[in-house]
Amino acid sequence: MPIIKSAKKALRSSQTKKVYNLRRKRNIEDSVKDIKKLLKDGKVKEANALLPKAYSAIDKASKGNSIKKGTASRKKSRLKAMIKKVAVK
Repeated sequence: MPIIKSAKKALRSSQTKKVYNLRRKRNIEDSVKDIKKLLKDGKVKEANALLPKAYSAIDKASKGNSIKKGTASRKKSRLKAMIKKVAVK
């Protein structure tokens, strides 16, 4: 446990940030999971409809520094490629 006053403040701050970061990451995971489930069932149109929701969650996490800019870009690219791959079949 922190002893110094500034360390106590830093601990409170990091705990608050942890909650926000986990919430943002969970939103990404949930939206990606929904898209993967639809693709598994072969519902490409529905997956494409959910894509903006996933992009939004990823962009918000990137904007809030929960994930890095490159990670966000990679996640979006892989999501689109996944949908494209299933659509071709």
